[in-house]
Amino acid sequence: MMRLSTLVALTTTWTFVAAHTVITYPGWRGNNLHSNGTVEGTDPPQIPPGSLGINWNATTETPTFPYGQQWMYPCGGMPTSQNRTKWPVKGGAIGVQPGWFSGHSQALFYINMGFGNEPMNMSHPMLPVFGINGPSNKMYKGEFCFPQVPLPVNASVQVGDNATIQIIETAQHGAALYNCVDITFAEPEDVEQVTQDNCRNSTEPGKEISFNLVFTTSSLNAAPSLLPSSILHVLPALSALMVAFAWI
Repeated sequence: MMRLSTLVALTTTWTFVAAHTVITYPGWRGNNLHSNGTVEGTDPPQIPPGSLGINWNATTETPTFPYGQQWMYPCGGMPTSQNRTKWPVKGGAIGVQPGWFSGHSQALFYINMGFGNEPMNMSHPMLPVFGINGPSNKMYKGEFCFPQVPLPVNASVQVGDNATIQIIETAQHGAALYNCVDITFAEPEDVEQVTQDNCRNSTEPGKEISFNLVFTTSSLNAAPSLLPSSILHVLPALSALMVAFAWI
């Protein structure tokens, strides 16, 4: 699973590819910023028209990987990681670089979790949907990091359990971009320490990012709550934490 040190080495390369989002902490399944492989069984190798980059194996009736493109549900066309990242059993940090392509000055973000070794259901929200405002509608290198993202409501996990964190960016041009990191829950002291190198909130001119809570109201008394009130208060609290973490 790739880390920030690897991302730095790839920055020059990414400048020339059609990139989207990067999970800077705790990691990601792999580089699906442009494409991630070629289709086997054809000469020359090519992606079948209309397949969205996923090659279908007619014998096993399964999609074959890796052919990563970030618009592929649920994880940008990337297979489950073989080397999982440890993540705190009571929640932890999540960092993202959202602007690796034009058209991302405004976007909506969803952070979800799926439980198990290879979850098919990613419908457990960790945060309410939130919006970002980037510094430019062109490619920008700003990033944000929440130092303490909670587990989904009513989640019950133990040290050693596996799960997947899914991050979806819905850009202002309408594209939904998917990225995932496969984790194993661990005690906080066994997890990579959060530092200014792996969890950063950009404040430099041309990199700054602000946030919007998309929707909340107390006037719709008859409507069922989509998320518990405790979750709706998480995002402002995280923003406050980000100010406190000004050094990252």
